[in-house]
Amino acid sequence: MFVGYTLYYFNRKTFSFVMPAVMAEVPLGKDDLGLITSSQSAAYAISKFISGVLSDQMSARWLFSSGLLMVGLVNVVFSWSSTVMAFAGLWFLNGLAQGLGWPPCGKILRKWFEPSQFGTWWAVLSTSMNLAGGLGPIVAALVSMNYDWRKTLSFSGFTCMVVSFVCLVLIKNEPSAVGLPNIEQGAKKGKKGSSSDNSTLTELLLSPYLWVLSTGYLVVFGVKTCCTDWGQLFLIQERGQSILVGSSYMSALEIGGLVGSIAAGYLSDRAVAKVGLSSYGNPRHTLLLSMMAGMCVSMFLFRITVTGDSPKENHFWTVALQPLADLTGLKEHELWILTLGAVFGFSSYGPIALFGVIANESAPANLCGTSHAIVALMANVGGFLAGLPFSTIAKHYSWATAFWVAEVVCITSTVAFFFLRNIRTKMGRISRKAD
Repeated sequence: MFVGYTLYYFNRKTFSFVMPAVMAEVPLGKDDLGLITSSQSAAYAISKFISGVLSDQMSARWLFSSGLLMVGLVNVVFSWSSTVMAFAGLWFLNGLAQGLGWPPCGKILRKWFEPSQFGTWWAVLSTSMNLAGGLGPIVAALVSMNYDWRKTLSFSGFTCMVVSFVCLVLIKNEPSAVGLPNIEQGAKKGKKGSSSDNSTLTELLLSPYLWVLSTGYLVVFGVKTCCTDWGQLFLIQERGQSILVGSSYMSALEIGGLVGSIAAGYLSDRAVAKVGLSSYGNPRHTLLLSMMAGMCVSMFLFRITVTGDSPKENHFWTVALQPLADLTGLKEHELWILTLGAVFGFSSYGPIALFGVIANESAPANLCGTSHAIVALMANVGGFLAGLPFSTIAKHYSWATAFWVAEVVCITSTVAFFFLRNIRTKMGRISRKAD
């Protein structure tokens, strides 16, 4: 599954990786590029929601493998095309196929791992995206040095198709498929109810906790997207930092995110192992709230302490970071910016992993894919709001004002989640025995 989803993500970004080579051969304007990439984003948001619902109705391994096969086929056909409309149409199909990837992963992980291990393996599997995002540009560049962009896409697409058949053979939906006892039955051990109760979609949708999670995920994902999409421009345009510092900030954010995802899964699993899951509250909430608070603090420091004359000022961190700055060869203010980026990445990617885990494990077993699909759809809404609406605020006021708005929204969401942390977290049918 890790190899399969790495290929999913790599082939989601192949157009971005080979874009300069494509533009050298096919005349593409900024509007054309926007049309192609936006078509994929829209299709992906729709498909991921539908896939979450489908994962509760059909075989997860078939869904995962068929999506990977479709991604490969689209990339191969894309390599044969030469017009803007063909590019946009095929990349829309790529987005539809991409949505079939992650929901089956969550379904299979829940079937195979105890609640005290679920978060860790969810986080480990999600690092496949960081791996593909980090190594993808390098691999694509190396291949394109010896071959053109068409052969690069054909090769990556063909690899997807081959691996899809391997995934179909090797991935098993649940332990019973290979003669082992199913983990899901372990949920019945708790005194406070079983997550295996069959509930209807209406009962799931009427669960207040589903919408608490959805709203929190929307805010966290939206704020994270604001910083990843616009943080570099804020540093360069308003804080007078160099392009190198801006790009280094983005790299530090991704590295921090990689560590944060794994730490969130592992540490929250330890909390679950100690007290178990119950119908009210969730052991993962403490870590989730701590990381959301970390987002607020790092955003505040990013907005307040990073100034155009940072090199001339003697801030409190100058002395603290002096030894490390001497060791790395970086200036103190540059190291401070990278530190803030790493801390924000750690604090934002952790909650993103936890919201997915909690939405999946808190839902009835027959609707866990649907539950995750709903909160993921709300996260995509947050990602959308981080685009044009956010940039419009920056246009009329400033980047600093726009980030202040994001900061206030994040603080408000964290405080609200704190007061709602002990509400009924078991979604779906209300059972007297469970409550």
